[in-house]
Amino acid sequence: MHNPNTVQRLYRFYIDGFRRMTVGKSLWKIIFIKLLIMFGVLKLFFFQDFLGTHFTTDQQRADYVLSELTKTTQANISIKGGAEE
Repeated sequence: MHNPNTVQRLYRFYIDGFRRMTVGKSLWKIIFIKLLIMFGVLKLFFFQDFLGTHFTTDQQRADYVLSELTKTTQANISIKGGAEE
């Protein structure tokens, strides 16, 4: 597999396969459109920029994220009855 000829043959195999696709091209278009909707459109409506709107500096954002992460960890430790060994 480390032979450059083998890598080149694999590359040509896949490129040739994608060129000769008929149904596959339509499926790839559908996949691309779905990804565009999922990551492009839904991000605008459901994933607001919480850190950017609530904090002004990177240090404030980092402190908030750290406090949220450690708060979750501390809650899990207190539920289990202390730190595990």
